[in-house]
Amino acid sequence: MSSGAVALLAVVVAVAAFVQGSSGLGFALIVAPVVGIVAPGALPVFLLALMVPLNSYVAWRERHSLDMRGAGWITAARLASTPAGLLVLVAVPDRHLGVLVGAATVLAAVVSLFAPAFAPGRRSYLAAGAVTGVTETATGVGGPPLALVYQHRPPAELRATVATCFLAGQIASLGALFVSGQAHTHELVPALMAVPAVCLGVWLSRFAHRYLDAARMRITVLVFALVSGAALMVGL
Repeated sequence: MSSGAVALLAVVVAVAAFVQGSSGLGFALIVAPVVGIVAPGALPVFLLALMVPLNSYVAWRERHSLDMRGAGWITAARLASTPAGLLVLVAVPDRHLGVLVGAATVLAAVVSLFAPAFAPGRRSYLAAGAVTGVTETATGVGGPPLALVYQHRPPAELRATVATCFLAGQIASLGALFVSGQAHTHELVPALMAVPAVCLGVWLSRFAHRYLDAARMRITVLVFALVSGAALMVGL
């Protein structure tokens, strides 16, 4: 990657880490389309690797608000569907991965914008976990199904539970990618370079997460996802 691309990704990653640390969602929706445009070969390892430290911190910070029951069902389904995500990644050529990421981002944003309110239960937990396992392993984008399940719950519960589910699933996806030969250690280098940006963004979020208008931030993130995902799909 050029120095300009590295600088752009550092800024985008820092902003995305701040957004997710504050609202509980948004990192992959913000970062994936940009990475898909400037460095498509870095997906999905770039996203998955960076979200491990990000979600470790958020899960620890919000641990007292964790929904243990929901996290258990989601994680079980998430782990069970990881092999399906690997099959998608194998089946889709690298040159088409950007289109897949863009389409997944736009679809997830549209569903998140217009889905009606509902009370989550076991079926919704299992469905969200299964969909996340496929999409996140294949593209790095997996947050919207979890955000849908918890969008009408208290913000702290959303942040704690989504971060915990992400953390378990991202470690599993990374392990599966490396064991299956779909990822290699040199792909971790861009992510390691961006870790300071993650740390900066999530550190700043600790000053905002109790006061941020999460509903407004959620709309902002989803609108950005629609625009950037559409741009990625048409090859801009």
